[in-house]
This record gives sequence, structure tokens and C-alpha cells, in this order.
Amino acid sequence: MIGERHAAEELRHRAWAQYLPDLHLSLQNLLQRKLRTLLTMLGMIFGVAAVVSMLSIGAGAQQQVMAFIEQLGVRNLIVEAKEAVDWLEMRERRKTSPGLTFADHRVIRANVAGIVESSPRKRFTPSKLFPKPQRDMPVVYGVTPAYLKISGLRVVSGRFFDNEENDHAAPVAVLGEGARANLFPQEEAIGKFIKVNDQWLEVIGVVGPLVSLQQDIAGVPSQDRNNLIYTPLNGAVFRLEDTRSGMKDEIDGIYLQLEQTADTVSTAEVVRGILNASHRNAGDFSVVVPAELLAEQKRTQRIFDMVMVAIASISLLVGGIGIMNIMLASILERTREIGVRRAVGARQRDIVRQFLIEAILISFLGGVIGIGFGFGMSGLIAKLAGWTTIVTPASVVLAFAVSVSVGLIFGIYPATKAARLDPVEAIRYE
Repeated sequence: MIGERHAAEELRHRAWAQYLPDLHLSLQNLLQRKLRTLLTMLGMIFGVAAVVSMLSIGAGAQQQVMAFIEQLGVRNLIVEAKEAVDWLEMRERRKTSPGLTFADHRVIRANVAGIVESSPRKRFTPSKLFPKPQRDMPVVYGVTPAYLKISGLRVVSGRFFDNEENDHAAPVAVLGEGARANLFPQEEAIGKFIKVNDQWLEVIGVVGPLVSLQQDIAGVPSQDRNNLIYTPLNGAVFRLEDTRSGMKDEIDGIYLQLEQTADTVSTAEVVRGILNASHRNAGDFSVVVPAELLAEQKRTQRIFDMVMVAIASISLLVGGIGIMNIMLASILERTREIGVRRAVGARQRDIVRQFLIEAILISFLGGVIGIGFGFGMSGLIAKLAGWTTIVTPASVVLAFAVSVSVGLIFGIYPATKAARLDPVEAIRYE
């Protein structure tokens, strides 16, 4: 057994050793024509850089959206009211639908199986706020204490309000990380008071940062989810909201958390059916299923990646054509050399191997340099455009593998053509 293993290792060593002279000769030929070799590599360099940077944009966008959707909770359902844009639209809606109400929440809790936690939401932007915000006006979220668990909020300072405070509409508030920095940039917020409209609220807690998106996604409105003020739901309804506005639903959102064994998609259909019956198919709400969004986003991302790779691969294709062109030119220049090698005993496969190694070396080196350029382009895009870009190992491997494959494929024809030259005619070639 030991002898057989030693023999096998010896054969492998000889197999590798036969490539070393061809590799050395190929490097010599490429270095003798440095400028031409570099110009030939440019197509591969920019092609690989384009693939890496394109995929880094997609990966950055995907990570942000995925984090946002996962933050919504894959076991959650979210009912969002579609607010009317003007009084005429509201009047038409009210002929058939009362809008989203506390009664809707109670009916859903009573008739939908598998609900673990739930919380209505009352959202509004204050008309005035003290201390004066340093940036945008924070948005008030009136929710129940169950919202803390449903949304996976992390209290980093102080505490969240409890059921007793919600039942008594206690004048307390919990700030999002952005709202805290907005209202109390240089001081501790816990124990301070803020004045929302005409109501003073004591700050009892601060929650950690959340992922926010700059655009709407499948019914979830875009919003800075860090620049929020959380208050007890009853306090938001009875103490804070501007009651002069008649264009608002009683509540504008319902959050539902389902047990682990529940089917979120089928449960969402049940919720839609209940609300369509009570709203008489007015279409004034949407049911968001984060688990469904997550699956759809993954499908969309795969399509996006394939399109981006296809677009960026055009540069690699052009680079491959350049390799073929330069290899054909090299055959004309080295016809006598090929003839001499054939005359002294080189076989056709030796000639094929030599030219293939040269083509692969060009694409290999171009791929390595292109990966470096790709990292640089990704960082530049992130800095100039303000986008999140992530260079993944998969994108690097893919771009490099395609680069080497292009060199191999486009090097086959010139290598085969060189090997088929007649040795006698090749030696006589001037």
C-alpha cells in the first residue's frame, strides 16, 4: 500500500513538473511584450471590476432590505391603513367603510387562531414639540406595551411603559435613538420632559437603533424608524392627537405576532377576509406579510444579480475577444519558433498547452488586478453615492472564475491553430 501511494505521488509530481517549463516560457513571452500584454489584460481587469462592484451594490441593497424585513418580524403580520389624501376621498370611503378601528383589532383577536401578541397603532406628526428638534420632526407612535416584543425593540436606557400606564393613559414617552439625539443631543434623556402639542410627557426610556429604508416597500411606508416617540396608545388617542382632523382613521395600524407553528400567509388571507367584510371591500388597508416579503426579496435579488452579472460580463466577453486577437497575432510572430519546436519533437498537445497557458495567464493576472479594482470601485461608489456596498466572497470567486474561464475558452482556438501548423512550412516562414 505504501509503495502504491508513493508511486501515485511520483506520477502527480511528474504531471505537474511537465507544466513548469511551459509556464516559464509563457511568462517570458508575455514579459517581452509588456505593453501589449497589459493592454490585452485591460478588458479582463475592467470586466472583473465591473462584476465585483455591480454585485457589491446588489449585496449592499439586499442586506439593508433583508435586515429591515427581518426586523419587521418573520412571524408578524402588519395591517396598514391607507390614509385618504383629501376630504372628498375620505367622504367617499366613509360611505362604505369606517376605516381601521379598535373594533377591527378586537374582531381579529377573537376570530384568528395562532395570535400570540397584538397591538393597534396610532401614528401622527406633532404640530409642535419642545425641546425644538435639531432636525426633522419626530413621529409619535401610540402603541401598547406588546409592541416592544412584536417589533423586537431593544431598550438601551430606562424602561418601556407597562399595561397599567397604557390603561391610565400615563403621560410618559420612550424615545427612539434618532429622536433622543434630535431632542437631547448632549444630555441624558431619562427623566427629562418633552412637550408634544400641549401635553408634557416624561421620558422613561430610550430604544436602540433600527434599520430604516428611504423608499416604500410592499405597503410599508418609508420612515426614519429611529426618529420616533413611543407613547401609550390610550395616551396618544386621548391626550395627544389633534382631534380637529377628521381625515384620520381611528387607528392606522395593527401589529400581530403569530405562534411558531402558524402559517403566516394563510393567516394573512383570513385577516384580509375579515377586514374586507367589515370594510365592504373599500380597499382602504393593506396586510403586510414580512415572511412573504423576505422570500420575494430573495427571488428578486437573484434575478438582479443575474442581470448585473450578464451586463458586466459583456466587458469580460470583449476582454476574451482581445485575448483571442492577441494570441492569433502572436502565432504569426512565432511561426518559426513553433516549427522548430515541432521539428525537435514537440507534439501538438505541447503547443496547445503552451498557448493555452499564456491565454490563461493573461486572464488570471487580469482577474487578480480586476478584483483589486473592484474593491476600489465599490468603496468609491459607497463614498460618492452614499450607498451601502458589500463585496462578498461569492462575487469575488464568481468574477475570478468567469475571468479564467473566458481566457481558457478564447485561448482554445488560437492554441489549436498553432498546433496544426505544418512544421516544414512553419520553419520556412519569414
